[in-house]
Amino acid sequence: MGQRLERSAPEALGIPSRTIQTFIEAADSQIHELHSLMLMRHGSVAAEGWWSPYRAERPHMLFSLSKSFTSTAVGLAVAEGRLSPDDPVISFFPDQAPKTASDTLKAMQVRHLLSMSTGHIEDPTFLMRQRPDGDWISEFLERPIERVPGTHFVYNSGATFMLSAILQQITGMRLLDYLEPRLMQPLGITGATWELSPQGIHTGGWGLSITTEDIACFGQLYLQKGRWEGRQIVPEAWVREASLPQIANGSSPESDWEQGYGYQFWRCRHNSYRGDGAFGQFCVILSEQDAVLAITAGVAEMQPVLNLVWDILLPALNGEPLPPDPAAHEALHGTLSCLKLTPPQGEASSTLAAAISGRTYALAANERGFDALRFEAVDQDWEVTFLRGADAFPIRCGAGVWCEGASALLGFEGGVAASAVWSADDTLLLTMRFTDTPFFYTLPCRFAGDYLSIEGRVNVSFGPTRFDLLGRVR
Repeated sequence: MGQRLERSAPEALGIPSRTIQTFIEAADSQIHELHSLMLMRHGSVAAEGWWSPYRAERPHMLFSLSKSFTSTAVGLAVAEGRLSPDDPVISFFPDQAPKTASDTLKAMQVRHLLSMSTGHIEDPTFLMRQRPDGDWISEFLERPIERVPGTHFVYNSGATFMLSAILQQITGMRLLDYLEPRLMQPLGITGATWELSPQGIHTGGWGLSITTEDIACFGQLYLQKGRWEGRQIVPEAWVREASLPQIANGSSPESDWEQGYGYQFWRCRHNSYRGDGAFGQFCVILSEQDAVLAITAGVAEMQPVLNLVWDILLPALNGEPLPPDPAAHEALHGTLSCLKLTPPQGEASSTLAAAISGRTYALAANERGFDALRFEAVDQDWEVTFLRGADAFPIRCGAGVWCEGASALLGFEGGVAASAVWSADDTLLLTMRFTDTPFFYTLPCRFAGDYLSIEGRVNVSFGPTRFDLLGRVR
């Protein structure tokens, strides 16, 4: 994979290699589930690393960090004269607006979608996604708007979807298609994907997948006030408006979620701002320090990640270059090149292995929707096949090592790294990392005669993280 960004020794950029080393060690001991990071200063990469089995060339699901890209598309459309932040939202959807629109709906403008100040008292996204006919636009417009738009902050992914819908309405192009020549191509972002609504509209508020270096390039573009390689890609005025606090969202001096909200960007402590997404996807822009930090992860709590940034990295961003420190730089390079998330260890075989191989277990009804599991020993590895209706999803699991491949088990084709070891004579422990996402699954498969029981766990989720699977040999 070609590198678009220049690389430099941290000391040449005013950052001690030892400090970055300390940050990595703290992340490994306190956070446990970073997948990648890229730290930039003065336009060059000071440090980058991917925790194996996550890879530099693989995209990572951004969740709500997608919103900042949607905001950028709106800014580009405003610059082209296609719309104004003052335009009423219902003006774009005459066929889907309620016949009798409330005064608050009539008052809702594009800027209120951008700043999460639509007047809703709760995010309507869940109800939009549950609507039987898939018409998310109508569901959004039909929801009660209890407050005057522009007066209260409520985090609202549905509002960002509406921005995507507006862009598609006025341009005749889906959001990503609109961004392709205007943002993606200039930044060298290739292979981006974005989830679609049932009506074929990019989801806007989530669903974009790109690489860590793509995230860093996007952050650097904003740090450079919209300029890239001598061209004004995004209007400087939009960068300023998007990154300034447009509405208050709390008052705690200790929370990076209560420093104000811009146009699909969060204000942070230390006079910085960011785009972020669930489970630890970050693009942090530190304008005063001329730095950008891109992170992907699979963490349940995001504030501790930023706390490490403020406590360890921020104080070390010196104004002037530092003397070379070859020993520290070499040690850091060694650490960054060997980052890894090690699969669980255990026994390679069991007295039950021969009997289990070739068996298919019919599963009781379960929330994961699986009908059956099939186990097959292959050399020292296991191939475990998840059966759902007519679909079969085989995953090869290495014996105490990651076996890397691809799977559509989560509903889309993506990378997977899986391992299998015997944690007890009757328990085959499966670990599956879906490496384009924050998610990994732990499935301790306990065998007792003809029966199988699994007390499964996913590391992060918007709902329960634990689930049970019960099966019997067919």
